[in-house]
Amino acid sequence: MRKLSYFIAVSIDGYIGDPTGEGGFFTRFVDEEFLAFLKDEYPETLPTPGRQPLGIDHLENKRFDTVIQGRRTYEVALDIGVTSPYAHMRQLVASRSLTSPDPAVEIVSGDIAALVRKLKREEGLGIYLCGGANLAAELFDEVDELVVKTYPLILGSGMPMFGTKYAQTEFALESNRTFGNGAVVRTYSRKR
Repeated sequence: MRKLSYFIAVSIDGYIGDPTGEGGFFTRFVDEEFLAFLKDEYPETLPTPGRQPLGIDHLENKRFDTVIQGRRTYEVALDIGVTSPYAHMRQLVASRSLTSPDPAVEIVSGDIAALVRKLKREEGLGIYLCGGANLAAELFDEVDELVVKTYPLILGSGMPMFGTKYAQTEFALESNRTFGNGAVVRTYSRKR
């Protein structure tokens, strides 16, 4: 059975973006060492417009073949004129207000959790939950794995990883990797 993995960049204090949701400042920590890790372990998480200039558009997907984004996350790509940010994967965008400007992007306006349960029963690689906080909260019970890229930065306030109510949920640490720039990537699996 496929799993849903929330692959997310966060500050030390657990925010995925500033109070407006902006998180582009995390990219300054993607140095040569960190980029090599992403290319080796998670090449499909690099958006298509970034893969092409890096000369890695030919790399096969290793872990994910489907990406799910929230409306605001997808709008980051739209704002720079990119209508198919993950052309190398099946692309789903959870939104009740958008219409797809690209035939390669499927807008899901209904029950996204039910759709994820259906996707999990299909054959294939995993499902990459790209963001953001509201979508992660909506899919909280479906998240099987967390891949938390923690960058050495304190925001003080902002958009949390999950925009949800208080709910203690245990995850088991599966791996921990540190980088010379101070970043840490931890992988957790949900305890069932």
